[in-house]
Amino acid sequence: MEIARTSRSKGPQVQEKMKQGYRKLLRTTRQVVNQAKRFQQEIASGVKRAAQGTQKSVLRDLRGELETMLPRVQQVIGQAKARVLGGDVHVPGKLVSVFEPSTEVIRKGKASKPTEFGKMIKIQEAENQIVTNYEVFAKRPSDSDLLVPAVEKHQEQFGRVPRMVAGDAAFYSAANERELEVMGVKQISVPNRSTKSPERRRHQKKRSFRRGQKWRTGSEGRISVLKRRHGLNRCRYRGDAGMQRWAWA
Repeated sequence: MEIARTSRSKGPQVQEKMKQGYRKLLRTTRQVVNQAKRFQQEIASGVKRAAQGTQKSVLRDLRGELETMLPRVQQVIGQAKARVLGGDVHVPGKLVSVFEPSTEVIRKGKASKPTEFGKMIKIQEAENQIVTNYEVFAKRPSDSDLLVPAVEKHQEQFGRVPRMVAGDAAFYSAANERELEVMGVKQISVPNRSTKSPERRRHQKKRSFRRGQKWRTGSEGRISVLKRRHGLNRCRYRGDAGMQRWAWA
């Protein structure tokens, strides 16, 4: 709470106060880690023992949990020292959750929510607002790498490519457009951020292109409904398998 209050303050002393708060927090965390290590060793050596079978099972589970959590907490201590006290914000293999270690930092680029934490999910929709496919990614891919596989998945499910494909600018690449044309897609409504070419500007002003973008805008609203009304905003299950199961449900 002290660190949170200090972070909202302004002035030349803020950074030093933040460092003082983190030093105290790191000191306390190290003490907890050392206590946990001693407890783990006492279970292993038999100093901590239980007479009944159920209590033995509890001790065994506690030891297993400590073996899992201790390295994670030690990693977080190292990250905090490097970031706050050392100024290194690019720590490789950063751990952002000790409970869900596979959680990723997702840069959204939005002023209201520049950074989120979780997993990237692709939602694929056909006409009549029907979600036909989804995918939870272990590692966040580039959006442009997802467009052609999405159309291939549609073709596999329905026996033909869609007449129109729409997506936002992150899905665009010239190679994607060429490949979709070869596959037989008639209308491709994926905007190119770089519209220096007069021909490209004219193409993106066509009625069919704008119609595709309006349809895509509607699909954004349906993703919002999945988040607000159906729980896609936060997974209530643990682990990667739980994330897959929650997204499917």
